[in-house]
Amino acid sequence: MLRAALVQLNVGDDPAANLPGTLAFVAEAARGGAQLVLTPEATNLLTPDRERQRTLLRHEADDPTLAALRAAAAEWRIWLSVGSLSLRHDDPDEPRFVNRSFLIAPDGGIAARYDKIHMFDVNIDGRAIRESAAFRPGARAVLARGPWPMGLTICYDMRFPALYRRLALAGGRLLTVPAAFHPTTGAAHWHVLLRARAIETGCFLLAAAQTGTHPAPHSEGREPRRSYGHSLAVAPWGEVLADAGEAPGVTLVDLDPARVAEARARVPAWRHDPVIWGP
Repeated sequence: MLRAALVQLNVGDDPAANLPGTLAFVAEAARGGAQLVLTPEATNLLTPDRERQRTLLRHEADDPTLAALRAAAAEWRIWLSVGSLSLRHDDPDEPRFVNRSFLIAPDGGIAARYDKIHMFDVNIDGRAIRESAAFRPGARAVLARGPWPMGLTICYDMRFPALYRRLALAGGRLLTVPAAFHPTTGAAHWHVLLRARAIETGCFLLAAAQTGTHPAPHSEGREPRRSYGHSLAVAPWGEVLADAGEAPGVTLVDLDPARVAEARARVPAWRHDPVIWGP
């Protein structure tokens, strides 16, 4: 049995102000017996202001949020899935940032990294959103060797089932989907997409989420960002094991590894890939 904790956050446009609350929730989860703690996408910063991002974001080696979370994982001897951090890209010639997920081991070491592949380039509520204008997409799927074999994904990735099938076929038993999901698409699609990805792969899905209106006191004159919340844990058969609602906090859930084999034995579609000709 694996006890996991979904940390639901409402971060703002100041990484230093966001960090104490995140660390407090991680400690609460660890005290609750969690062996795996998961934070959402954009754990360090959410701002509507690209200039503020350019001022505040750091390279991975210099990021204070990552350093603090690595220390927390070591202190509490837990696996810590840092849903994602917004960081400067490693390529000095790349002006865009990177949206990077980390799996931190109980000794504080970085066990795996994943750069978000699918960029949130959409038109919602009369507004064009172009994540790719500010963030460079990744190009490689990542299966991490954590407490269980874990496939790492981020938010908008969930709309692309081929990625999840690939992770399951590579050995994944648990798939992470940290998110800062848009409220409009969240109300329509969040639950159904996560349940579908769990059913298709026969995996547990853990989706830690941002929630609410994100404070932006340093971004005057710009409309604050909003997120849907509802961090979810979904079983391999598709039922929702936990839904965190809309308040920030910690949600604990116990995962039985036998559920993966049971679901896959009942409907083994996850490994059936016949050659299809046409149209």
